[in-house]
Amino acid sequence: MKNHTFFWFILPSLFAMTLFIALPIISVAIQSFHIEHEAIMIEVENCGPFGCKQELQVDVEETVKLKDARPLGQFNGFGTYTNRNHLAFTEIGEAWQSSTGLFDFMSKAYNLPFYRALAFTLTYTFVVTPLVIIFGFMIALGVNTLPKAIKGPTIFISLLPMIVTPLIGALILFWMIDANGIIGSTLQWAFDDPNLSLKASPTLTWMMLMVYGVWHSAPFAFIVFYAGLQTVPADTMEAAMIDGASRWERTRYVVLPHLMPLTIFISLIQLMDNFRVLEPIISFSAQASATSLSFIIYNDLVGNESQFFGSAGATSVLTILGVGILLIPVLIRTWRDFNQKVV
Repeated sequence: MKNHTFFWFILPSLFAMTLFIALPIISVAIQSFHIEHEAIMIEVENCGPFGCKQELQVDVEETVKLKDARPLGQFNGFGTYTNRNHLAFTEIGEAWQSSTGLFDFMSKAYNLPFYRALAFTLTYTFVVTPLVIIFGFMIALGVNTLPKAIKGPTIFISLLPMIVTPLIGALILFWMIDANGIIGSTLQWAFDDPNLSLKASPTLTWMMLMVYGVWHSAPFAFIVFYAGLQTVPADTMEAAMIDGASRWERTRYVVLPHLMPLTIFISLIQLMDNFRVLEPIISFSAQASATSLSFIIYNDLVGNESQFFGSAGATSVLTILGVGILLIPVLIRTWRDFNQKVV
């Protein structure tokens, strides 16, 4: 394909990516360097039956004029990134100096809101992502061996968790683990403890959020792997069977190498999705035990009386950087495989 032909071919995509991805990211980055204007105060004399006294009041008119003149807010530079609600440079330095060991330092850092959210986000990402790939692959192998008569209904049932809206799916599981739900009441009966609650323990809350993440995302990995299994060369499989290769050996030396590009693709999608986990936390009302970076953004924009656009912008930029760092190893692997095929 000639260069000018290729340019006109990708121009619509470039335009859409610039309009809906690049420009919003630039806008968020600019907003992250600003904070909300402070209210303009004026001193007024307030007189009552016992005399007059001077009081400070908000000058609403001047405050509105200031916001209209400078809608982005007051320039704060990297101050938002380094304050206590984000990277907390000062607090981290003090914690490092006063800590008696690594565990003590990590415990103090965990008490800071950003690092507490980062801890759950990373744990969720690195637990859910590999489990989704493993379970998706196992389900695909199992469904691929089923008779044709039941294969269709099985595929449909397997895809239900992905079809259900994430918020609804999380609420269903939340109701099931409630003390009056089927899972919660069963556990109380099994352990003979009427006070047992999955919601009361932070550890169990984390586990339930990750169980939901695997349950919701595994069908995506399954359908991708199942489609890939249909393209495995039949001649290679027959040759392996003739050579006496077992089912496990055929899977390891024939199927897995063939599906490796799909595994990388699923890893990319899951890393990006899991690092932005939000819906389960809201649906489970789990913010007391687990918060994520996306939840901090949500809370800055919706959860408070005032909207903190600068704080939300800073957390958004840090989230984008975090996703980029996570994708670097996968992208390097993809680039190496591409170069090997070209050579």
